[in-house]
Amino acid sequence: MPGLIGKKIGMTSVFSAEGKNIPCTVIEAGPCIVTQVKSNETDGYEAVQLAFDEKREKSTTNPMKGHFKKAGTTPKAKLVELKDFEQELKLGDVLTVDIFDEDTFVDITGISKGKGFQGVVKRHGFGGVGDQTHGQHNRLRAPGSLGGSSFPSRVFKGMRMAGRTGGDRVKVENLRVIKVIPENNLLMVKGSVPGPKGSYLIIEK
Repeated sequence: MPGLIGKKIGMTSVFSAEGKNIPCTVIEAGPCIVTQVKSNETDGYEAVQLAFDEKREKSTTNPMKGHFKKAGTTPKAKLVELKDFEQELKLGDVLTVDIFDEDTFVDITGISKGKGFQGVVKRHGFGGVGDQTHGQHNRLRAPGSLGGSSFPSRVFKGMRMAGRTGGDRVKVENLRVIKVIPENNLLMVKGSVPGPKGSYLIIEK
């Protein structure tokens, strides 16, 4: 699906024509440069590689410097491949937030906030073992029993336990575009999107 690479600016709220307060996320979407056009003949599939956000030249490897130079652009920080663009694109083309229209719906993919190692109450929403009665002590957030002892004498695969939480690739579908501000390359969508402020997002039509 055609789309852009963006960066999460933060959240705000706007009032609708009916006077409702709508929470929305502000995203800096584009401009994105076409740095590679893949075809069935050369790559075995068709796709367009987009690049977004400036990167220091000293932090860019020599092969990537040549890759960006071929497209006639400066080094970029984020590269993403997207498929099924309606228009024919070539190296060096620039895509802006104008490809989105207000009151349409988009899908947004990002990396969710990492929360480190967490227990079962935060990670899976467990309720704990119960009240502090019948001699229990410090058991309110404990996971409880993990399985049989004599049989099968192991913990089943997929058992919901404590562990690393967050930092996953998450896709939120059907977010309504509230407003497009082309002069500032900004996109306002209803609701929240994954990731912290400043994180990269993939916005698909």
